[in-house]
Amino acid sequence: MTLEEFRQSPIPPDFGPLAALWHDARGDWEQAHTVVQDDHSADAAWVHAYLHRKEGDISNARYWYTRASQPEFTESLDEEWDALAKAFLAR
Repeated sequence: MTLEEFRQSPIPPDFGPLAALWHDARGDWEQAHTVVQDDHSADAAWVHAYLHRKEGDISNARYWYTRASQPEFTESLDEEWDALAKAFLAR
């Protein structure tokens, strides 16, 4: 699936971290957070970090970046969303 196909998909994918990004792209931060909150994978932690960064809770985001073993993202939120989606879609 391409990034554009993912963006335009009418239904969320089965993969939790991508499903969270799908919900976030549609303005449903709460559902996105719910999806990753109960997923203990590093991928979910990475998306969790992005969501808390988006929320403005930087200290919580840093905790989740550490759990994901990922560096703190310093570019725009849109760039981070794209980077996450591309990373997961490339697998």
